[in-house]
Amino acid sequence: MTILVWVILCIVWGTTWIFIKVGLEDLPPITFAAARFILAVLLLSPLVVAGRLPIPRTKREWRLIALTGFLQFSINYSLVFWSEQYITSGLAAVLQAMITVFGLLLAWIFLPSERITKLKIFAVVVGIIGVAVIFIDQLKIENAMAFAGSAAIVIGAYAAAQASILVKAKGSGLHPASLVFWQMICGLPAIVLYASIAEGNPLTLNWTWRAILCVLYLTVAGTIAAFWLYYWLLSRIESTKAMMISLVTPLIAVIIGGIFLNETLPPQTIFGGLLIIVSIGLIVTRKRKLEPQINADERK
Repeated sequence: MTILVWVILCIVWGTTWIFIKVGLEDLPPITFAAARFILAVLLLSPLVVAGRLPIPRTKREWRLIALTGFLQFSINYSLVFWSEQYITSGLAAVLQAMITVFGLLLAWIFLPSERITKLKIFAVVVGIIGVAVIFIDQLKIENAMAFAGSAAIVIGAYAAAQASILVKAKGSGLHPASLVFWQMICGLPAIVLYASIAEGNPLTLNWTWRAILCVLYLTVAGTIAAFWLYYWLLSRIESTKAMMISLVTPLIAVIIGGIFLNETLPPQTIFGGLLIIVSIGLIVTRKRKLEPQINADERK
């Protein structure tokens, strides 16, 4: 079951790149991101009101949700959407893959059972090289704003990794859907405030049917379903394995773009893809020592 969910997440988040790219042709970035999460909150609200999603009870749970919501939604997503105005999607994909590097280091700090090993380091490096090989033609920083965009992506990658590690370490008792709902509630104010100041009244923007469809897909598949499944998965496998998804999604995005947007597949895609597959294989097939006992405890 965990393997199936992992694959589904790779596919879903791999396709979101295309919908973001298409949606940004009509909508400014932060308003686009805010619309995605506002709609997700509205769709999940009936479940909360009906009592089917448990509400966090303790101050500890609320502190965790507030912090991880700010890191994941206020910082990570806003920086990703903003940065893609100034850098290529390929460069963004390579830099976003730093999630696995930060995750590896942060797991060593916050998750004593997940130790850094030479095999993990080698696998992560191979995976990032694989992503870089695919997008090697796009790895250019042409001006100061492109450099700022690159730095912002790396900061966002750290924020996403930190949020995942904190949820893994301290949020095992929270319902996945409830967690993502309250995270968005906590993360949205900063995004909405910035969007209203920097990008103007959202009602006056170019809300084409294409833009609306992109928001709907990113909301239902890329946010509600994906984060629900991701937090479920994160509670059952090592954080490093979960965050390896960020290495696979760029490969899927390139393939999907070639099929549906008639984009030319780089000739080095096969070689880069093989490196990514090797990277994933090294992590997935690694012998586990402590994980079965940890998972058993979490299910109690």
